[in-house]
Amino acid sequence: MAQALSLARLALGQVSPNPAVGAIIVNNDEVIGQGYTQPPGSDHAEIAALKQAGERACGGVMYVTLEPCCHHGRTPPCTRAIIASGIREVHLATLDTNRLVSGRGKKELEEAGIKVYSGEHEAEARRINEAFTKFITGGIPFVTAKFAMSLDGKIATRSGDSRWITGEAARKQAHYLRYTNDAVMVGVNTVLADDPQLTVRCNSKGGTVKKQPLRVIVDSNGRTPPSARVFTEPGQTVLALCKSLKKGDRAALTRSGAQLLELPPRNGQVDLRELLKALGKRDITSVLVEGGGCLLGSLFDSELVDKVIAFIAPLIIGGKEAGTAVAGRGVDKLTDALRLDEISTEQVGEDLMICGYVSAKKQGQK
Repeated sequence: MAQALSLARLALGQVSPNPAVGAIIVNNDEVIGQGYTQPPGSDHAEIAALKQAGERACGGVMYVTLEPCCHHGRTPPCTRAIIASGIREVHLATLDTNRLVSGRGKKELEEAGIKVYSGEHEAEARRINEAFTKFITGGIPFVTAKFAMSLDGKIATRSGDSRWITGEAARKQAHYLRYTNDAVMVGVNTVLADDPQLTVRCNSKGGTVKKQPLRVIVDSNGRTPPSARVFTEPGQTVLALCKSLKKGDRAALTRSGAQLLELPPRNGQVDLRELLKALGKRDITSVLVEGGGCLLGSLFDSELVDKVIAFIAPLIIGGKEAGTAVAGRGVDKLTDALRLDEISTEQVGEDLMICGYVSAKKQGQK
């Protein structure tokens, strides 16, 4: 199962809105087939593994990270292919939360006489598809807030200099995070200050990047210049607005390649909840928010963040006018502060990466 989970990770960010799944087929203690989810409309992990195994799959054992589908979507049900192959035993890490499956796939295999075991490495399997789970049950993407800061919580100096707070290893990890997410989101101030590309320029294996994440700029009043680099890079860029632009400005941005998305305002700014709903309608299952502080603060204030990934560099920047990672309204009392659960830490080069999930409980509700 561990090998199947490794295969599933290869599909992250590349196969949405489908889940990232890995499958291994073993017969006589030999791996005879393996595969992972291909882009929508192509083979699921189980089918890729069965094709590789061929007739040798008969009498074999399949290890798969998610319950096989039992319904017609873009492709036929995987359960029927497994049954037809003669597989005698299936080990699945976790059941599918999709209401079209949700135990039905397991039941169909069992009714065909296949022994089914579930729960192996379940927690890890669920983490791999945490975005898919939120999307398929609620229709909106999973939101990860990612930022890099100094030990004293600064994301830039008082003059605005921010390149580079973290080292090369952390920046490479940030590209991997982009690779595994469907969309990358920033606020307009980040575009105006840094003119970022917001693209993946290396993946986990250092190979060619086939799919770029959707770039989303939250720009309530349409201040993004048509000359911004995000419009010249491979992939698509959405400009989220809450103000109708002048005809000339709209035309210039459209010519640059921007996709304009007008949303109703909330307190004079783009309604971020409505933005996430709109992205969900585009089958975006995961969003990596990279700043700046105002956008991250608004997302935290609105309780729209699911996960936090913070890179902390061994630097002291100082300065009361220097930028901070999370702005917004914030809280008045520490008892109202957001907590993180399931925290993990990792040394990434000279920097520290801290990951955690936003808790439903407040700081004072331990």
